[in-house]
Amino acid sequence: MTDKRDLLILGGGLVGMTLALTAARKGLSSHVVDRADPAEQTGETFDGRASAISTASWNLFGNIGLAGALEAHGCPIESIAVSDGMKPGRIDFVPEPHEGSLGRMFANRTLRLALFEAARNEPLITWHARADIVDRHRGEHGVTATLADGTLLNAALMIGAEGRGSPTREDAAIPIAKWDYRHRAVIQGLTHERPHQGVAWEIFYPAGPFALLPLLDDEAGRHRSALVWTVDEKDAAGVLKLGPRAFQAEVEKRMHGVFGAIALNGGRSSYPLGFHHTAKIVDHRLALVGDAAHGIHPIAGQGLNLGLRDVGALVEVIADGARIGLEPGDAQVLARYEKWRGLDAFMVALATDGLTRLFGIPGKAPSAARRIGMAGVQRVPALKRWFMDEARGMSGDLPDLLKG
Repeated sequence: MTDKRDLLILGGGLVGMTLALTAARKGLSSHVVDRADPAEQTGETFDGRASAISTASWNLFGNIGLAGALEAHGCPIESIAVSDGMKPGRIDFVPEPHEGSLGRMFANRTLRLALFEAARNEPLITWHARADIVDRHRGEHGVTATLADGTLLNAALMIGAEGRGSPTREDAAIPIAKWDYRHRAVIQGLTHERPHQGVAWEIFYPAGPFALLPLLDDEAGRHRSALVWTVDEKDAAGVLKLGPRAFQAEVEKRMHGVFGAIALNGGRSSYPLGFHHTAKIVDHRLALVGDAAHGIHPIAGQGLNLGLRDVGALVEVIADGARIGLEPGDAQVLARYEKWRGLDAFMVALATDGLTRLFGIPGKAPSAARRIGMAGVQRVPALKRWFMDEARGMSGDLPDLLKG
């Protein structure tokens, strides 16, 4: 069986499915292929992760019709507090009243539910879930993927959106620079005595950042946050084996009572942290998006947002090309995408890597130097404005769909 579409999107996660929906809004059809079971990915105990959706990414969701389904479930990020071990000299990033929030926090499960429901109702998307690919081919006039059940999918452009371990990227033999931070992110939901007031905390310790991300109160009115605690890989097994009381005590020690008494909420999970960046993000009839192209440290919460900028740019160049008669896999279209996204993604990746290394230097002298620098940023409005624009995703050459 064959069914030719404009796009063959390999990977139906947050970035891949957003790409399919964004493309559909421009009249572009797609096959979306994913190995995962949607029911498992949207289960309440799947992985407990949450994502900060920047202002620019929220604009994208609004422009593709998802804001209505998501609005009630997102917790506004009213400010960001950055501290070096809770010592004096922290930075508070607070937007002007007319600018709204710095973003919104969503449980990844909530994002998946909204994306998957929209995809099921979109006739321009053919979704192949729980599907294994046994062959990929990029020819002169199109691309194909053969599924394990013998289904042959045809399209004009192949897109690798499978995440960090992208088999499509590997199959294309695209060179990649990568390293392991030897850190692990431990994820845990928390309830707490005092409201977070929409503040996202980024507390830096030598082993890595300790982030407290605001979530909406639950149905019982309990105040909630998501913890992302970066620990050294050699300590990770011990941290994950701690019983609830011991783990809670370690968390409380690092929180310095900012939210009062706390309790653990839900299960604990973890994932390793690493960096990678591809030498290029396009090849013959191939484009990479999201973590397939660039995997960064979650220190600034920009990983998903970086992928959504890829989505907006790729759809825009394809739509612009179509207006002058170019099909999605045309080399000119892909060259524009490469030029647009390659440098921006690389600079964000370098910035997050630099922050990780800077705040990971142990000792009193480096800590004092960092706090002096942070105090300087706190006193210079222009610098704070630049950092906030970066956090909101509103800097640089934005795709139209992310501008509002």
